[in-house]
Amino acid sequence: MTPPVALTIAGSDSAAGAGIQADLKTFAALDVFGASAITALTAQNTVSVNGLHRVPPDFVDAQIEAVLGDLRVRAVKTGLLPTASIIRTVAARAGRGELPNLVVDPVTVAASGTRLLDADAERAYLEQLFKHALVITPNLREAAALLDRPVTTINEMVGAARALAETGASIVVVKGGHLTDDDAVDVVYTDGTARELRAPRVRTDNVHGTGCTFASAIAAGLARGEEPLRASHRVGQGLRHRGTPRRGGLASGLRIRSPRPLRPPQRRGTGRAPTGARARHRAERASRADRST
Repeated sequence: MTPPVALTIAGSDSAAGAGIQADLKTFAALDVFGASAITALTAQNTVSVNGLHRVPPDFVDAQIEAVLGDLRVRAVKTGLLPTASIIRTVAARAGRGELPNLVVDPVTVAASGTRLLDADAERAYLEQLFKHALVITPNLREAAALLDRPVTTINEMVGAARALAETGASIVVVKGGHLTDDDAVDVVYTDGTARELRAPRVRTDNVHGTGCTFASAIAAGLARGEEPLRASHRVGQGLRHRGTPRRGGLASGLRIRSPRPLRPPQRRGTGRAPTGARARHRAERASRADRST
């Protein structure tokens, strides 16, 4: 069976615990074929970000165009969009209805504390991209940076979710992983109602890439046809002490089976005659079969 397709528009993590590498592994583990458009190259590991190279916006757009022109994308997840111009590029596509089931993870600060966005990027998120998103998934630091106010308690999380919903995002999930309570609490806000998702906290410092995994797992669920709230709740309850190695430990991740190879999805306009090397291969195989009969 041909798997559904999800597209991640995000930065590359050289340690492969976050960014597009985490997204693609999560997609594959949930039986979704992952495509990617890279917005930035980072030199990083689980401890620090040592370098950041921003991809020009027109080349980000060219990557998105290449994917959309060939594959039937059912959901899109964004991660690191380091400049306002890249955010505007993605927002323009979303505004034209080209990025279905859009999940925006507004990455502003790495787990190590390194700021990853240009100074004017938060405003671009608030004014141009969030209104096109089905789900946005800021953590406490990101919500605070976007709103320019502290977000350190559950009550402040609810207020932040309400404020971010005013940008036009359909569902806001403010992640509470940075709280210090015994329970890990996320706040989900939609249709004027806030609800808490609670689970026992896993005490670990191995958190590199958990936000990427969270958002890409929601996108994978949407690509598979799940309802948005169900996908968000399932992922929120499914995070466990498992995933990316870090200094002898394991980072948090979904408790899901290991990725298995997926057959590439059919191209748009399936049924057209094969061309090029594929056509020659099929013709040679048919000729050999004829000679053997």
